[in-house]
Amino acid sequence: MKFTDGYWQLRPGVSVLRPGTVESVEPDERGFTVFAPTGRITGRGDTLNRPVVTVRFFSPAPGVVGVTIGHHCGGLPREPRFALAESTDHPVHVEVTGLTATLTTGELSARVALVGPWRVDFLRGDRPVTSSTERSVGIVTDAEGHKYVHERLALGVGETIHGLGERFGPYVKNGQTVDIWNADGGTASEQAYKNVPFYLSSAGYGVFVDHPELVSFEVGSEVVSQTQFSVAGQSLTYHVIDGPTPKDVLRRYTALTGRPARVPAWSYGLWLSTSFTTSYDEKTVTEFIDGMAERNLPLSVFHFDCFWMRQFHWVDFVWDPETFPDPEGMLRRLHERGLKVCVWINPYIAQRSYLFEEGRRAGYLVRNPDGSVWQWDKWQAGMALVDFTNPDAARWYAGKLKVLLDMGVDCFKTDFGERIPTDVVWHDSADPQRMHNYYAYLYNRTVFELLEAERGAGEAVVFARSATAGGQQFPVHWGGDCESTFVAMAESLRGGLSLAASGFGYWSHDIGGFEGTPDPAVFKRWIAFGLLSSHSRLHGSGSYRVPWAYDEEAVTVLRHFTRLKLRLMPYLAAAAEEAHSDGVPVLRPMILEFPDDPTAAYLDRQYMLGPDVLVAPVLSADGQVTYYVPAGTWTHLVSGARVTGPGWVTEKHDFDSVPVLARPGAVVPFGAVEDRPDYAWADDVRLRLYAPVEGQRTRVRVPAPAGGVGAEFEVRYDNGSATVDLVAGASSGYLVEVAE
Repeated sequence: MKFTDGYWQLRPGVSVLRPGTVESVEPDERGFTVFAPTGRITGRGDTLNRPVVTVRFFSPAPGVVGVTIGHHCGGLPREPRFALAESTDHPVHVEVTGLTATLTTGELSARVALVGPWRVDFLRGDRPVTSSTERSVGIVTDAEGHKYVHERLALGVGETIHGLGERFGPYVKNGQTVDIWNADGGTASEQAYKNVPFYLSSAGYGVFVDHPELVSFEVGSEVVSQTQFSVAGQSLTYHVIDGPTPKDVLRRYTALTGRPARVPAWSYGLWLSTSFTTSYDEKTVTEFIDGMAERNLPLSVFHFDCFWMRQFHWVDFVWDPETFPDPEGMLRRLHERGLKVCVWINPYIAQRSYLFEEGRRAGYLVRNPDGSVWQWDKWQAGMALVDFTNPDAARWYAGKLKVLLDMGVDCFKTDFGERIPTDVVWHDSADPQRMHNYYAYLYNRTVFELLEAERGAGEAVVFARSATAGGQQFPVHWGGDCESTFVAMAESLRGGLSLAASGFGYWSHDIGGFEGTPDPAVFKRWIAFGLLSSHSRLHGSGSYRVPWAYDEEAVTVLRHFTRLKLRLMPYLAAAAEEAHSDGVPVLRPMILEFPDDPTAAYLDRQYMLGPDVLVAPVLSADGQVTYYVPAGTWTHLVSGARVTGPGWVTEKHDFDSVPVLARPGAVVPFGAVEDRPDYAWADDVRLRLYAPVEGQRTRVRVPAPAGGVGAEFEVRYDNGSATVDLVAGASSGYLVEVAE
């Protein structure tokens, strides 16, 4: 939100209070509070009718400095709040001198000037990170009397900003206005399904604004040398998160807001969907599955989209008896074929659903201020909304899903969760503005925790569309409703990169696009992109996504990339374990692995899949692709061709090929199985060494599926040859080779 008219003037009707020189500081063991009047104090008379800005500095976690800016501090607490893993036992050093007040946690300090104009410097050791200066803090009143608080943190020369949730526009956010407000807007606008009030800086720090409601960011836009963020009300809390590397920032941020859970091994395989508005029944489903088997296309999960339920009844969790007269038998038959089953759900209750009256009577549906049930006709006729702030309502909803789990369903696509009204009353009296984004967190948590309770930790997985900060704990998330074009393919990738820079460990997208029917070229190019993502799903809107519906070459392309992904499971599983343990995502923006390469910050048509594999999706029908390789000798994973960086490369690829390159010196483990993802990854593993250097020593960890035993290997390269030892765990066989 912009408050100024240019740099010097305010917009009509806007007034701003700003802190001046600090009048006093009150330290304590864990922080300090400064009091800054909004004008000079030269005598006692100047303290009358003089507003004071109160700013509290504290540390909620190691390497994190929290700041709360307040004007009138007597307001009632506003809920909900983000669930943060705050600590009170890590070292915090507070020092107050005649000139400065400083709080230090780890290598990060906040130093407040006690004389002269308002200034706060955030430092890593003695090195500046960012700062809040004389015109940075504002207590704003607009022409209608609405109150806001803003902060502006300095941007350095060449500094780039990333993240802020899933955003489909330019990956670098400098020059943009970004409103953190979940919306069902597709992938071709400034709206987003997953909004996260956190940004990651190329300078090696992050900023998390601790507000679930609308947060408006002006990233080098209102003031081009600063990032501004503002919220409505009388106070603003934010956290500056130390690095020094971007990956270190994500480690600290996800330690505070939550790390992604482990997901089951079978979920990494190929998912096939009925699609949305297509006509299907068990016969159709069986034909699809038979077709995949006949063509030797490995399949792990079958997904039933919305119309597994009766029209106008969404959601009642009742199989359409005309289309699926024997759901238990059908699910049993699918399991006998080695498949897992996913079904579509959302948190909305149509008026025609039997759950509507049940929920209304019990008080489980969100209400209007007059006590009536909130309803509208968008999406479903007479649609109501489950009130997840009511623990009984959450248990009621989960109980309905448990019936499906007992029937044989394995997981859920948790669709929607963005169309949340703000003129309603919640069971726990939550602030409707704060609930709009936070609803997605409660919704997905309810479903994910049910799956963990019923299936066990590490066996829960959802396919979620909406999210906010903390939602990364409940994977997997997919990129929403994109068009079936190369342009939309690029949009989706930008959304995934931004989401990864916001702490989300796993990500997927609809292979071929959702809206419309892709032409064969788009479909085949998207296959490679989809299978070189953490999770891979064939799904569309009004047309099927089985490959033979496009051409026979699509079958060959799907077989090739599915088998490649399944052989890469030892490598992908290790990357996923890092996402779970450290918060570093599987799909990584290039800046995470190459923070010192200034080109890496701007690369939004390629990514790192885990730490050692570069992927550049082909975004053209003719197969021409241009991508960037950082320094060193990179090796095409499949062909063995080598490319030397740093520099740009232009190549032409057939449909069964894509730039997928191993990092210089990388050891990439390949599994022995290519027809399913859930196998003993360490058994008969092939450790492939790419462009090694003499004397290289590399530890390679291969996890195990749930309940199994993993392994750790040491690979050595001496005198032009490679050797390997098993140093921990178990493996029935292993081999090292140097890629030629």
